Amino acid sequence: MKTTFFRPDTVARRWVLIDATGQSVGRLAVVIANILRGKDKPEFTPNAMVGDNVVVVNSSKMIIDPKKGAKTVYYHHSFYPGGLKETNWNRMLETRSDFLLKHVVHGMVPKNTLGKEIMSNLRVYQGPEHPHQAQKPVEVKVG
Repeated sequence: MKTTFFRPDTVARRWVLIDATGQSVGRLAVVIANILRGKDKPEFTPNAMVGDNVVVVNSSKMIIDPKKGAKTVYYHHSFYPGGLKETNWNRMLETRSDFLLKHVVHGMVPKNTLGKEIMSNLRVYQGPEHPHQAQKPVEVKVG
């Protein structure tokens, strides 16, 4: 049997809407990464961009285990002396939940130019509204 590889211009790409209300961050990120990569399609090709565009709303309503949220720390350095800043997941969920979800999904995609292209198809919003009504996104239930 011959293996079929699909080209990105031959695969139909859709827009997917995901509501993050009450979802665990890690489990939600796995579903998003699989949709972005195209692993949920029979046309999946590892070296081509065949995934869909994903719009995530209500990212501020995700849930995190309180103990893990206090232990897990993200660091950021301004490249100035003494410029190391640290933030735990609980604080990040309150202030920058869209960045938190993007950061977790980024760890699940390839670390190359294909991964950068995949991440450009992810849009995360903290509230329930988004500016992508014209693309008619299909709502996907998670979990």
